[in-house]
Amino acid sequence: MKLNLAAAGVRNLFTAYGEGYVVVNRTRHEASLIVLPDAPVEPWSPRSVEDLTEAHLTPILAHAPEIILLGTGAKLQFPAREIRVALANLGIGVEIMDTFAVCRTYNILAGEGRKVTAALLL
Repeated sequence: MKLNLAAAGVRNLFTAYGEGYVVVNRTRHEASLIVLPDAPVEPWSPRSVEDLTEAHLTPILAHAPEIILLGTGAKLQFPAREIRVALANLGIGVEIMDTFAVCRTYNILAGEGRKVTAALLL
């Protein structure tokens, strides 16, 4: 599916997605990544929800997001309770959803000027 949204001041937007990939600003990505509105797209090491540890949150937290959208692949899967508790204790909102829903939601929140981070497991 292709997505189109023009937002002032937002450098990174999801422009398409499909099974096993996402496209940010017309660049295709087939591995896990972190996307912020105004920073370079970063590779992210976990490949699945089962791989995800608290240590994987460090590069996300370095950007001081107000909300994290965690994309868990083709279907919704919840990470370990410890990860959800760690984020809650920091006062950071986290929404867990399938990757395609993250792409759509991220574009809306980034367009509103929110400090959103998309963390996608691909």
